[in-house]
Amino acid sequence: MPSVFPTPLKLALLLAFGGAAQAQSLNELYQAARAYDASYLSARAASEGAQHRLTQAQALRKPSVGLGISSTRTELDVPVRGRGAVNSTGASVSASYALYNQSHGASIAQAERGVELSRADLAVAEQDLMVRVAQAYFDVLAAREALATSQGSKKAIAEQLASAKRNFEVGTATITDTREAQARFDRATAQEIAAENDLRVKRVTLDQLVGRNDVDPKPLAQPVALPVVEPLNVDPWLAQAEAGHPQIQRARLGLDVAQLEVDKAKAAERPTLDLTGSLGVKRDSGSFAQPVGNTQNAVVGVSFKMPLYTGGATQGRIAEALVLAEKSRNDLEFARRSVAEGTRRSFYGLQSLNAQVKAFEAAESSSKLALEATQLGYKVGVRVNLDVLNAQAQLYATQNDLAKARFDTLVTSLKLRQASGQLRPEDIAALDALLAK
Repeated sequence: MPSVFPTPLKLALLLAFGGAAQAQSLNELYQAARAYDASYLSARAASEGAQHRLTQAQALRKPSVGLGISSTRTELDVPVRGRGAVNSTGASVSASYALYNQSHGASIAQAERGVELSRADLAVAEQDLMVRVAQAYFDVLAAREALATSQGSKKAIAEQLASAKRNFEVGTATITDTREAQARFDRATAQEIAAENDLRVKRVTLDQLVGRNDVDPKPLAQPVALPVVEPLNVDPWLAQAEAGHPQIQRARLGLDVAQLEVDKAKAAERPTLDLTGSLGVKRDSGSFAQPVGNTQNAVVGVSFKMPLYTGGATQGRIAEALVLAEKSRNDLEFARRSVAEGTRRSFYGLQSLNAQVKAFEAAESSSKLALEATQLGYKVGVRVNLDVLNAQAQLYATQNDLAKARFDTLVTSLKLRQASGQLRPEDIAALDALLAK
């Protein structure tokens, strides 16, 4: 009587076709991650905060105006007039405007660089998010392929095990063939369990990254056609990295900020000139108040300040700023070297993966032909059961390596663009064209 329960392979097919209508594309999950990932949202909030700091700094170029209100009561005891009091109420509006202050210009310029720096940080965070989402997405697909390959291998070994048992029963094979096939079947069972758990873990990682449950990525469209990444020489990639990588931009801006800090420290030795003014009214009442009514006053003046001695604080601040500027200069050089190294590593890694994909594709075709020849030889008696098992193992291992190499190629192509500072959301959307509809 046939079992009413589906085999593992059938179950996998049912799940694949049953969930195809609800499968998510890479770009869809990336958009979900942009609204959920904490590190990206933190960088975006920091970028918005930098804009507000610029607004605060720009206020140094504008006048400041304040309103003051006072109310006092004074108790008096005069020998001739006796005891009494004076009640005073007043209001004033005061304003000041910096006519000359070199540190203000440096502070505003620093805030402007801070906005640009925060944008570079946001670009780094966004590129990192794109790579993390793509890595998690294709890790799930790779784990899914590994599970399917493991199940297919187990099914093929099970058929070979049944054949070995039949041949042993009729006396055309030894018990060794059966035991070898049984050992391979048991190992395939363990590999299938490990592949199932690996797929489960990879799904959890992707779910956590995009803030959804039971995410089902779309598989690659068949036949698989990987895009050609150009240019095919590393030098243009290095030139692009030097010109536009966010890490290098960030280091350049950091050097600018440090040099402006030197200007601010030196400005503390220079004079400042402020325009000041106030307009007020005062009213006295009480037994001792003079009957003159309201008193009004208006004052306009210029305030000049010149630092003479600060106990060495200003000189110490200048020395510190110069040292920190040198540090920022070295940080910029380190960023350039690191970006160039990362770009070369990603470029050569991608070239290697492209070559591996072509080699594995050729190996898959050869392994299929070898398996067919071995199975035919087994049927006519010139090959033994172990030969068939080895040919099957070679084919499934090659197919698993091929699938992994393809997914690694796609992720590395994004990492190359990230390493050279060229990764954009459009690159994520372009990969959707490679997925099944």
